[in-house]
Amino acid sequence: MSTLGHKIDFAVILSVTKANPNGDPLNGNRPRQNYDGHGEISDVAIKRKIRNRLLDMGEKIFVQSDDRKVDDFKSLRERADAHPELAKMLKSKNASADEFAKLACQEWIDVRSFGQVFAFKGSELSVGVRGPVSIHTATSIDPIDIVSTQITKSVNSVTGDKRSSDTMGMKHRVDFGLYLFKGSINTQLAEKTGFTEEDAEKIKQALITLFENDSSSARPDGSMEVHKVYWWNHSSKLGQYSSAKVHRSLKVYSTTPEPKRFEDYTIELEELDGLNVEVLNGR
Repeated sequence: MSTLGHKIDFAVILSVTKANPNGDPLNGNRPRQNYDGHGEISDVAIKRKIRNRLLDMGEKIFVQSDDRKVDDFKSLRERADAHPELAKMLKSKNASADEFAKLACQEWIDVRSFGQVFAFKGSELSVGVRGPVSIHTATSIDPIDIVSTQITKSVNSVTGDKRSSDTMGMKHRVDFGLYLFKGSINTQLAEKTGFTEEDAEKIKQALITLFENDSSSARPDGSMEVHKVYWWNHSSKLGQYSSAKVHRSLKVYSTTPEPKRFEDYTIELEELDGLNVEVLNGR
């Protein structure tokens, strides 16, 4: 497998319909918003979904969530210790950080894609890996309206003499919002982590199918949908254009005062000389 030899930029347009795309735990789990009222989905949440999709594809993932993990390890340290060579290096005082990073990147696709910090209690080895895949926070094209609903329970949580209060809490949703996020893949960092052309293709497929197998009470099946993925392939390692200019070439704006669906938006893509772009539909 050959290391990625050309710069890549990408952008994803997705919609949210009657769902909470990314709750803020510091704000009662309300959908995230910036000060202008536009909705946001954190880059961390997006990377979590990409990891889950890669896991569904059969790839080895280091940072697995408890509800989706495919092994019995209870912590990142246990998962690292399961690799004999890495476990030995974590216990050594003279281990090479570069060699540790190389082995970790070879073992897990999310480490060689997004990077990872390996700093565990009881180990004198501390390793930081910078990954080539960078992702921006997703932001809605227009300000979002958040609907809050009080939910109740009809049974006691514990046995008691009388029925407890019905009140359970609040549930929040976005009735509709069209979001856009952008990202890039850096060839210099790809060379350091061993990120390949095949890995880039897997990231692309994960973006196309981002919300498959991702349903929850906050995000019912069908409430989150990827509409378009834009994938720019540069012809060189540094790229013909800056990522900022490439990302600015994509413009999305609403055609009605109160957009309620994807069709209420217009997408314009400016052509950049010598730059190949794939326009892919979500599944």
